[in-house]
Amino acid sequence: MDIHESFGHILMEPGVLTASEVVLRLLLCVIIAGIIGLERGTHGHTAGFRTYILVCSGACMAMMTNQYVVTYLGAFSDLSRLGAAVITGVGFLGVGTIIVTGRHRIKGLTTAAGLWAVACLGLAIGVGFYFGAILAAVLIFTALALLPRMEGYFYERSRMADLYAEIRSPGALKDFKSYGAKEGINICKVHLSQDVPMTQGAASIYFTVRVPRGRNKSEIINYLEDQDFVYFVEEV
Repeated sequence: MDIHESFGHILMEPGVLTASEVVLRLLLCVIIAGIIGLERGTHGHTAGFRTYILVCSGACMAMMTNQYVVTYLGAFSDLSRLGAAVITGVGFLGVGTIIVTGRHRIKGLTTAAGLWAVACLGLAIGVGFYFGAILAAVLIFTALALLPRMEGYFYERSRMADLYAEIRSPGALKDFKSYGAKEGINICKVHLSQDVPMTQGAASIYFTVRVPRGRNKSEIINYLEDQDFVYFVEEV
């Protein structure tokens, strides 16, 4: 067996759960999750370096414990049972990172998804699937660190925008639409929100606009916000 076959065997086939194998798997978790966690932490997100390492290492330990029980204790058990429990548990952890700000913006979805993904990495490493874990880690890091610029580029040029606004009263909704129509702004899918508005006595609405060609979202938002009966408008 040459070096390439040997390396491929290590990456694709799980090894026996020896002390050195345990060290390798946990060390790989710390390195991979640490890199992803640093990217999150340096950008000020809720879950960062330590959280990602803990989640990945914990998931890895769950899979190794399951493997240990089956291999060395001779217990009859589904090897994926603890892994399924980890995925459920991390789901609850991820929900704790999702918040709705005072301005009705949802934050933390990417962080929650990152925690779930890094838990899956831990499970893969814990069972010895190194190739899949390393490849997935590269893709996850790319999605978190590099793709936001691409996402922002296309979102900024999108002609559809979901907005939130607070207006003087529900009766002002008709004026709101007519003022938009004067500027060629197609306001659609308007509905009154049951959320408590930030401005006392105001009515809160969610709506979608189609941005005219040659205009951008910022111009549309500023125009609508300048109307006397509008308190503020923002993208959600």
